[in-house]
Amino acid sequence: MRSSMSSEKELKAIVRIAGTDCDGNRKLQYGLCKIRGVSSSFSNAVMKAANLLPEMKVGELTDEDVGKIEKILRNPQDYRIPTWLANRQRDPVSGETNQLIGSEIDMAVRSDIERMKRLGSWKGVRHSLGLKVRGQRTRTTGRTGKTIGVTKKALAAKMREKK
Repeated sequence: MRSSMSSEKELKAIVRIAGTDCDGNRKLQYGLCKIRGVSSSFSNAVMKAANLLPEMKVGELTDEDVGKIEKILRNPQDYRIPTWLANRQRDPVSGETNQLIGSEIDMAVRSDIERMKRLGSWKGVRHSLGLKVRGQRTRTTGRTGKTIGVTKKALAAKMREKK
């Protein structure tokens, strides 16, 4: 049994791709989806651009393959990946289409919210007041801070004060 195991490639338990630890036992398409900002269809396009098999496991990737994947994730347009797969189409500031991964997403969302606040748009005002932004109800849900309503302890204390 040992001879058959030694002939197979050894799987790495964890592979670091684009600043994210990916499980080496997962298939490549689903392992790439663990990177923040990479969807299933985008990971499929990345695999085709890198000429990697979908049946491959993440742990079977060589260092060259990981480098190639990271290059494709940074500049998908250079590898003929369609722009409609990108997660940041027509950026409001630069007007370009980009693929954001990892912490870039958080920074972009934060800057978008700050821009809305600066412009004084309705969504920006709602963000600055800490209210719901997308049209949800606020009458009964989303209450934060001091609780609204009557508790039995407070009622009992008031009754004692009155006597």
